[in-house]
Amino acid sequence: MSPPPMPSRPSPSPTPPRRNGFWAVLCGIGRGINVVRLVIINAAFFFVLLIVLVLIAGGIAASRASRTVADDSVLVLQPQGQLVEQYSIDPLQRALARLSGGKSEQVQLRDLVGAIDGAARDKRITRILLLPDELHAGGFAALREVGAALDRFRATGKPVIAWAANLDQGQYYLAAHADSVLLDPQGSLMLTGLANYRLFYKGLLDKLGVDVHLFRVGQFKSAAEPYILDHASPASKEADGYWMGGLWDEYLAEAAKLRKLDPAKLRADIDNLPQAIAGTQGDLARLALDEHLIDGTATRAELIAMLRKQGVPAAKNGHGFRSVDLQHYVADLPTGGDLLTPGVTVVVAEGEIAGGKRPPGSIGGESTAALVRAAREDKRTKALVLRVDSPGGEVYAAEQIRREVELTREAGIPVVVSMGDVAASGGYWISMNANRIFAEPNTITGSIGIFGMYYTVPNTLAKLGITSDGVATGPMAGAFDISRPLDPKVGAVIQAIIDKGYRDFVGGVAKARGKSYADIDAIAQGRVWTGSQARERGLVDQLGGLGDAVTEAAGLAKLGGKYPVRYQQAALGAFERFMVGFSQSAGVELLQAWGVRLPPWFAQIHALAPELSLLRDARAGTPNVYAYCFCSPH
Repeated sequence: MSPPPMPSRPSPSPTPPRRNGFWAVLCGIGRGINVVRLVIINAAFFFVLLIVLVLIAGGIAASRASRTVADDSVLVLQPQGQLVEQYSIDPLQRALARLSGGKSEQVQLRDLVGAIDGAARDKRITRILLLPDELHAGGFAALREVGAALDRFRATGKPVIAWAANLDQGQYYLAAHADSVLLDPQGSLMLTGLANYRLFYKGLLDKLGVDVHLFRVGQFKSAAEPYILDHASPASKEADGYWMGGLWDEYLAEAAKLRKLDPAKLRADIDNLPQAIAGTQGDLARLALDEHLIDGTATRAELIAMLRKQGVPAAKNGHGFRSVDLQHYVADLPTGGDLLTPGVTVVVAEGEIAGGKRPPGSIGGESTAALVRAAREDKRTKALVLRVDSPGGEVYAAEQIRREVELTREAGIPVVVSMGDVAASGGYWISMNANRIFAEPNTITGSIGIFGMYYTVPNTLAKLGITSDGVATGPMAGAFDISRPLDPKVGAVIQAIIDKGYRDFVGGVAKARGKSYADIDAIAQGRVWTGSQARERGLVDQLGGLGDAVTEAAGLAKLGGKYPVRYQQAALGAFERFMVGFSQSAGVELLQAWGVRLPPWFAQIHALAPELSLLRDARAGTPNVYAYCFCSPH
């Protein structure tokens, strides 16, 4: 037998060619970049995961912590940031701000008023300590609402003490409602009056070669003047001087009444500040005491000693005094969660009016109209209160909201408007069809008028050596091309659109208010009024705040004495609801006690995004039509 054949050995595979040194270096760099990329992605993922886990753990721990307010406590109101109708900062951002040790940027008006009214009924609260020097109010109407709540608290026999290191005139307007106003000996109080100075951009636009074409109706409709003039027009100064004078008269009358002063003497003291300050050698605290604007001076330590002397117990650590702050007291208040009983629904319309869907803090033609519609379709809604705090904006977006208000009335649901700091121009447009309109005496309203702006940039392009040329199929084809000069015929078209919009605005107000077109046209023309002036002219039915409007709405719906009040808001997701609860809980303090603290810059990331402005949503190549009022004095 022959031996089996030997298996053949496989031929060796060819050896891959070796990369030369250059390609090897590139491949190494590529692998290094990929490793760094993966490390960064994983680090970011685990960082976010850690924050979420820590927040959940803190929330669980906080939910177990007692939020009970101790007897004989002082409610400390130290509102920080802007006083707003509704938060425009999302719940996550608010929680992160607290966790990073930053100050609150916003305080919600209804939280502040609700806490004061709750404390008035709460036997555990003996007094309120108001620390207003970090509050920034956009206007006086919202402050008047808070002041009225402080007056209701004082009417129960409980005192309000205000203390500050420094007070501006808005903060003092609130502090004057206290039984006792104290200022730090090194502090300051300055009342100066109101001003409305604006920047004008015509010179800049001329240098850039931008041509701004303004189309308006209304002798006093001055909102867009900064784009076509380098100074305020005489008509603008006349109108502004009238409503600002009325606003300042309201301020002086109320401040003088609260401090038991003569309004004329108070005005004279303010106007003579330069001479008066010389008499106290620059000591503003002493000057405020001499003019009876405050009741005394005290350091923070002296304030605490005074409270202890008045019988307020010490805090748990044996120092300070027993107290609860605004955020924790609001979280401790009952939610009033009657989910089934018919009642009054409140829709907040705050901010500039723009098309589409907008987040809280601004008004969207679609999103705010959807809130009104949802309230109307909710069987629990027997009356609707529209809380308006807006200088206006896009006309069509305002009209979308107005139509929903009108449909709500046609559905048999009474609508009452409550005007906040500002309800002017487009803010009045969305208000005009209500059954009743309420405003504070120092609300800024009116400004019934519209304008349109159109930009062309042929001169700008020419500065860069660029020209535009071509052909069109007709005289109007390409007429709205911003690279070409504005044809006078196109200007006539735009003006006709603006004229029609003004007739719609004035005619709508006349119909809603039961007056003739001529009557409304005489008080329209873009002119701004205070709430008191508007009531005298029939644009407002009654002076009063949000509570008065809710009471009126309930009366129109025949709801009787007891009824729930609900806010119609865009639904929050589960995580957002968790963050709202977490930011109001003790969880932040617990996490900080554990050493968990985010860097301060982390909470400021949102500030990198520019704010919305009137022209942010302007569309190129089309006339932009606005009902807007720049009417916020400083």
